[in-house]
Amino acid sequence: MSIKNNNRRQFLQHSVLGLATAAFPGVLLAKKGQVNSRPSLGFNPDVEIEMTARQAQVPVLRNGPNTRVQKYYARLLKGPKNTLQHLKGNYLGPIINYEKGQKVRIYFNNGLKEPSIIHWHGLHVPQKSDGHPMYTIQPGERFVYEFEVMNRAGTSFYHSHTHELTAEQVYQGLAGMITVTDEQEQKLDLPRGKYDIPLVLQDRTFNKRNQLQYLHGMHGRMTGFLGDTILVNGKPNTEFSVKSRAYRFRALNGSNSRIYKLGWDDGTPLTAIGTDAGLLEKPETRPYIMLAPGERVDLWLDFSGRAVGSKLVMYSLPYAGAMPPMYEKMKKRKGGSSKGMEGGMGMMGGGGLAQGTKFPIVSFKVTEKISDSPKLPKRLVNFERLTGRDADNRHDPLPIAISMKPMRPMLNGKSFSMDRVLDFERVPLGSIKKIKIFHDHGMKKGEHGEEKGKMGMGGMKGGGMMLSMAHPIHLHGQQYQIVSRKAGGMRLDEYATVKEGFIDTGWKDTVLVMPGEEIEIIKPFQDFKGFFLYHCHNLEHEDLGMMRQFYVY
Repeated sequence: MSIKNNNRRQFLQHSVLGLATAAFPGVLLAKKGQVNSRPSLGFNPDVEIEMTARQAQVPVLRNGPNTRVQKYYARLLKGPKNTLQHLKGNYLGPIINYEKGQKVRIYFNNGLKEPSIIHWHGLHVPQKSDGHPMYTIQPGERFVYEFEVMNRAGTSFYHSHTHELTAEQVYQGLAGMITVTDEQEQKLDLPRGKYDIPLVLQDRTFNKRNQLQYLHGMHGRMTGFLGDTILVNGKPNTEFSVKSRAYRFRALNGSNSRIYKLGWDDGTPLTAIGTDAGLLEKPETRPYIMLAPGERVDLWLDFSGRAVGSKLVMYSLPYAGAMPPMYEKMKKRKGGSSKGMEGGMGMMGGGGLAQGTKFPIVSFKVTEKISDSPKLPKRLVNFERLTGRDADNRHDPLPIAISMKPMRPMLNGKSFSMDRVLDFERVPLGSIKKIKIFHDHGMKKGEHGEEKGKMGMGGMKGGGMMLSMAHPIHLHGQQYQIVSRKAGGMRLDEYATVKEGFIDTGWKDTVLVMPGEEIEIIKPFQDFKGFFLYHCHNLEHEDLGMMRQFYVY
């Protein structure tokens, strides 16, 4: 079907919510918090969870007062005992452990003093259970999620997705990890139980009374929040006591905007066995691994042969190019701190550790010598590789054009609208689409109706280049595969500091797009009709409107 036909033109004359009334009865009630407020009679869950978001005080720092946070509390009503893994004395929500094929019902109660809704980041679920901001509920209201776990074995997470409040609510604590297992994974000799460990990475800034400090100025929001304290699993200065054997560490970047370059200080490579919500076909080894907000990577860390008492420190290694050129120049002058950087460009990103500077993340101390350890498998799971031939638009990819006009981060030349989609954002159910993600700061109209850079696809011109920075692009719904990554002719010396850290061979839902890069992905749109968001996972950018949506019909 041509994207220029009359039916699509007529679609653009109506609001998405207006159209959805016919296709999805009750969508208009979403704004009143009435959709999914009661369980479905015909849905028989294997797992039932009651989850509540509310204010709390938690001992985040070791000394001084507790920290005021927003926190998810959960209670298992039905299902295996290991479904919920509570983290004691922690602001993070409990780890939720699923098995593929389980039917899940979650009662979400909003105990906050502001609107909220939960997004299950990485899970392939129906529109009504995806946490679209149209379903945001008010204080005191309830929302009922119902879905079947369709994902492969892997690591996902959940977090607030309240429009224009996502960044601050996630910063205040509304997030947690999800794991999924399946039969293929269970047949592998992978580290399990106490040797399968979460590694949630976040940065925060605290005042002298241990209270969270967040940015509110527009200039800081344009770069995104960057804190001065690194937290791992909700705690600072984290050290794991490990045995001389292999571990699986599920690394999740839960920061608002910080990009990590994971690596060992001595240059020892890292091995990954999984990326966003899925195991790889075979292990991948890199000198370091880039991890943008919203991305996950399952690490195989083997301490075999290490002497008792030895200590290893994982760092975020230095890199450049993720921030606007003026920021990068000032970072060099400031020696890695972003404090005071507002002087030359009005962008300080929270006044903490600068984006791309080197800092320690977490320590590992070998405390016991053992000889029993699983061996790294040569192959992990069967993998269905998608190529351009699988896409029904292989010669006409859908665009996701990233632009950063002053104070207006946008996608395809538009800010987010709850009740609008562009013509090419209408996607038939069951289709497989090629999508091209690129930076486009010049902005003129392109063939799809999006605004297109004067230098062509991926071009940057004029003031846009001065605002060019890296963007983690997250697509809701079904996961996708990366088929190509091309670096442009700009800032290639900086690009060299990150280019070996991308793992593009697995299933993804979030991809880091560096300045000048052009990335092509293949994404299926199967199983569910409805509205599925795509946006920058720099959460400050998302709240400023750097978000759009596909309408699957």
